[in-house]
Amino acid sequence: MKLATDWNRQAILTAAFILAGFAATLAVSWPGHLSPDSIVQLLQGREGTYNSWHPPVMAWLLGQGDALIPGAGLFVAFDCVLLFGALFALVAMNPGRATVATAAIGLLVLLSPQVLLYQGLVWKDVLFADTLVAGFVALAQAASAWERFRLRVVWLTASGALLLLASLTRQNGAIVLPIAAAALAWIATRRGVAWARAVLLGAACLAVLLVAVAGARALLDLRGDGSDGPAEQIRLLQLYDLAGAVAHEPGLPLETLSDDDPKFVQVIRGKAARLYTPERNDPMAEDPSVDAALTNADPDEIGTQWRAFVAARPWLYLRVRATDFFWVFATPDIVACRPIFTGIDGPEPEMKALNLPPRHDARDRALEIYGKAFLGTPVFSHVAFALLALACLVLLLRRRRPADLAIAALLASALAFTASFFAISIACDYRYLYALDLSALVALVYLALDARGILRETA
Repeated sequence: MKLATDWNRQAILTAAFILAGFAATLAVSWPGHLSPDSIVQLLQGREGTYNSWHPPVMAWLLGQGDALIPGAGLFVAFDCVLLFGALFALVAMNPGRATVATAAIGLLVLLSPQVLLYQGLVWKDVLFADTLVAGFVALAQAASAWERFRLRVVWLTASGALLLLASLTRQNGAIVLPIAAAALAWIATRRGVAWARAVLLGAACLAVLLVAVAGARALLDLRGDGSDGPAEQIRLLQLYDLAGAVAHEPGLPLETLSDDDPKFVQVIRGKAARLYTPERNDPMAEDPSVDAALTNADPDEIGTQWRAFVAARPWLYLRVRATDFFWVFATPDIVACRPIFTGIDGPEPEMKALNLPPRHDARDRALEIYGKAFLGTPVFSHVAFALLALACLVLLLRRRRPADLAIAALLASALAFTASFFAISIACDYRYLYALDLSALVALVYLALDARGILRETA
């Protein structure tokens, strides 16, 4: 880390808040909050066999921590180290320009549910957000320390490793890699590197990361259970789109399936369309008749029908997708989109195998009450955080210091990740876009570290 010697009182106070926030977050959440998905992944990590419905790197990490200290405590600590370490690294980049506003904004961020509550949640969404933030903060450090070759290489290596982990953590996480490569090339030009060499550098780093992602996935698949989670998820998404289209337009032709699987068409026009809701796919997918029809259907026929529908009725497809995306992005019924979870709860067989009892103690209840106090406010609004991210992005791109470009790339990645849910969203759970909220908050802290400079240089 590039440690400056001109730490003023406000920077020291901000750093103290960060350290206190780290301790407080662990104190209120240790050894973590585990939902049903978390329980299943922890058991997979302990047994060393992963299914592919969730990215297996999450189960692998849980297994590594569980082998040292049973449970998810070390995983939670790892998440917290990533985020709080990234915030501390930002302060250490430019401590001489911190003001009272810096400390105040830092404190508010640390007290937000996005930090105090979510950092204790054992969810891949939190891991993705933390690795995304830490990866781009490491890139900002590399930009700041560019003239010191060895230190630059260390930070670039750390950035690559963290963004690699981010890409493995979410199915659509690899969307951040080309943005990071482009940011690296732009930073290099701002540091005096010729455009051709800078582009070559960015392309080479992107190629290395893509190969590393493919290699890591292949290694993790060696411990897989033989299931084909991604293919099953695609079929479910296609059925969800078809059911939504029929719900919007009951007379929609389904010619391909009508010829090959008329019984499946009856299920789509009947139960699936009636149970479709843009809020989430669960009512439809969990219906026994729909589940049986999907299981028995030919995957190729479903894909062929879906592609024919999209080609023939693109505006209807976009209408259905826009409605689904509106729910995950705007969360019109915030309670239905499940923004808060505390304690330990999951399927009984897996919890018994883990020797893990249910938990909802006084700490959990207090944290739940704290989180619920912010419901209905911009604190639980992806739209508000998207606007904050766009405002920060404009300021960073107007000033364009080398480190600014890394934080701008963080925001661009979070926004691109959010936009990708237009095509894939099947539920409105608030946690899916947690990376957007956290990236906007981290960018705000970064700008607050030199508020006078950003106002002066972008005026």
